[in-house]
Amino acid sequence: MVLDDTALDALFRTARTHESFADTPVADETLNALYDLVKFGPTSGNSLPGRFLVIRSAEAKERLRPCLSLGNIEKTMAAPAIVVVAYDALFHARLPELNPGNDLKAWFVGNPDLSEETAFRNSTLQGAYFMLAARALGLVCGPMSGFDRPRLDRIFFNANSWKSNFLINLGYPRAEELAPRLPRLSFEQAVTLT
Repeated sequence: MVLDDTALDALFRTARTHESFADTPVADETLNALYDLVKFGPTSGNSLPGRFLVIRSAEAKERLRPCLSLGNIEKTMAAPAIVVVAYDALFHARLPELNPGNDLKAWFVGNPDLSEETAFRNSTLQGAYFMLAARALGLVCGPMSGFDRPRLDRIFFNANSWKSNFLINLGYPRAEELAPRLPRLSFEQAVTLT
């Protein structure tokens, strides 16, 4: 199946990074539907290390505020939801259920460098799937990395083995004038065929 131009536009060609959102909250049902799409995106060995903390309450946003870079505070505090795309540093504990019949857990136990690299890379993939799934469901995203990761992890993940990767401001679009799209590299500049 090939997607039509309307779907390709919504996912890629006309989709944009947003810095402001409609006042409409992002409902639990929508977040469930979103994750039900995200979980099917491929990861190494079906490891699924990505974890997602959705911050919506005023109290949780205030806990997040001191972690944000100055230029990200206003737009993040105004977003209906902020998603912390994270990863479980101990993701390999679930590999026997996620990839039964293969002893993939043994690759990671006692190998923290491989565990960290695998978790970070694959949670980044899952964060990208999250943004595409959000766009497919009519939401808009404002991804960013301008925050203090160690501080956020101390505040929100002190009781588990999660570590933050990046943030996504999430909501529904509102009428706003977006800046012109920035240039992109051409096929010839970015792709080598051998």
